[in-house]
Amino acid sequence: MSKGSTTKQKVYYFNSSEHYAVFDFSRILHDLIIKNKGDERELVLLCIGTDRATGDCLGPIVGYKLSKQYNNKITLYGTLNQPVHAKNLSETISLIYENHPNAFIIAIDASLGSRNHIGYITLGEGPLLPGAGVNKNLPPVGDIFITGIVNFSGVLDNMLLQTTRLNIVMILADFICNGINYCYYKLKT
Repeated sequence: MSKGSTTKQKVYYFNSSEHYAVFDFSRILHDLIIKNKGDERELVLLCIGTDRATGDCLGPIVGYKLSKQYNNKITLYGTLNQPVHAKNLSETISLIYENHPNAFIIAIDASLGSRNHIGYITLGEGPLLPGAGVNKNLPPVGDIFITGIVNFSGVLDNMLLQTTRLNIVMILADFICNGINYCYYKLKT
């Protein structure tokens, strides 16, 4: 469960139920990558979350879906089979910078938000603050962040993770994967 960057960078919101929102998401993601990555940096996707809580499995589901599509064409950490979560996040970040010293990281995670933003995706520049939504102190990570707002923030946030509807998580995962796919093909052309 994450919060986006605390910097003054702009955060974009996309309603997953709006038909053409995925194209806007893809276009802005592409523009942010082009603006910030440069030619020398390797693109790495870091999908954060656990498969043990419905509300926090967005990252591993996105990682799983993308790993099936790209099969070694994209550098990816965090899947249902090998999730990146609170217990191994620091180790994984170290591993990324060891294996990809000039990595440009797109961090993907679930987040909590207001009731009227459930089902929205956020996209922004700067690091993701994993665990902030459930009061965990984890290292910030990423050059760009993507979050899917899976539930509202309130009392007993950890309990909300267990009662989040899988349907919302899957809709957000499909949206993020489709947006990344459109962006990836645009980057390759």
